[in-house]
Amino acid sequence: MQTPSPQLQLDSSSRPPALRLSGDWTLARYAALRGQVNEWRQRLDGQALAAELDGIDALDTAGAALLVDLLGAARLIAAVEADASLGSERRNLLLATAHAHQGYVEEPAAPSESAIREVLAHIGAAVDGICHQLIALLGFIGLTLASLARTAPRPRRWRVTSLVVQIEQTGLDAVPIVALLTFLVGAVVAFLGATVLASFGASIYTVDLVAFAFLREFGVLLAAILLAGRTASAFTAQIGSMKANEEIDAIRTLGLDPVELLVLPRMLAMLVTLPLLTFIAMLCGIVGGAVVCFISLDISLLMYFSMLHDDIALKHFLVGMAKAPVFAFLIAVIGCLEGFKVAGSAQSVGAHTTSAVVQSIFVVILLDAVAALFFMEMGW
Repeated sequence: MQTPSPQLQLDSSSRPPALRLSGDWTLARYAALRGQVNEWRQRLDGQALAAELDGIDALDTAGAALLVDLLGAARLIAAVEADASLGSERRNLLLATAHAHQGYVEEPAAPSESAIREVLAHIGAAVDGICHQLIALLGFIGLTLASLARTAPRPRRWRVTSLVVQIEQTGLDAVPIVALLTFLVGAVVAFLGATVLASFGASIYTVDLVAFAFLREFGVLLAAILLAGRTASAFTAQIGSMKANEEIDAIRTLGLDPVELLVLPRMLAMLVTLPLLTFIAMLCGIVGGAVVCFISLDISLLMYFSMLHDDIALKHFLVGMAKAPVFAFLIAVIGCLEGFKVAGSAQSVGAHTTSAVVQSIFVVILLDAVAALFFMEMGW
């Protein structure tokens, strides 16, 4: 049996004009009804009229939604309440659909953004992230210094065993790689200096070049970068794993301070080991330069070290060593802070470990550049 096709007729004889609806207003007729509804909406164009719903043979939610589009929620509610012949089931369906459409507000389409706006938005987000990172770092530095001030006058609270272990891991275990790397870099600097200065007949000043470079810059910079990659990442991974396993929460539950227990031994160990590694890096770099000068320039070791003694003032050594504690403190604090930021997953541990290495190296190079400019202007 074929279902009756839906129809819409306008009765202009009644006052106000009435729109008579008939047929099946169901999902099966939705395609045909959609076209008729769009056509009648344009014809009516907000015209005030009544609606007669008693001619509808079948109705479901799809048909009720089309009636709301055609008449509007308010007009459909008025028509339903005025028509006493409607059954309770159909009345409830129409009222529920109309009320649901009344509370629905269509969100405006997001405006299309240009490429320039997207680039500027990314830059703004990056700058905002850097500001938050800086504020967090400054706050953590204050927290660390406050914990150090509370602990220093109380020898019973010193974590000597943990400090010694951290000194071994961050310092003694790093000596071979620091010594080898700085020896090779010293040899390269000496070779480049000898090659360039030979054009001016000043190859002898390769000795001064190597000494200045390693005493003021390369010794502390290479040692700090190596510890930033080796030790800061280790600090973040260790503390981050404890954070992921809820061990830090357990430490707080026991009434212990995680900063005092985990951060201070690592920070103090770095303050001890980086100056020592810087001194080793300076010696190895100078020795690497001495080997190249002996082989390529026929400068004996006695002459090499005699020139160092005569030409290089003690202040250059002190300038390099003065940077080491500052770099050590910042590397340790950044590594520990990123460990405390871990959210609780292995992916978070990896992300914050990478962030700790990048931040530490960036801060070390930035401060080294600022210090170089400052010492140059001061004549030191």
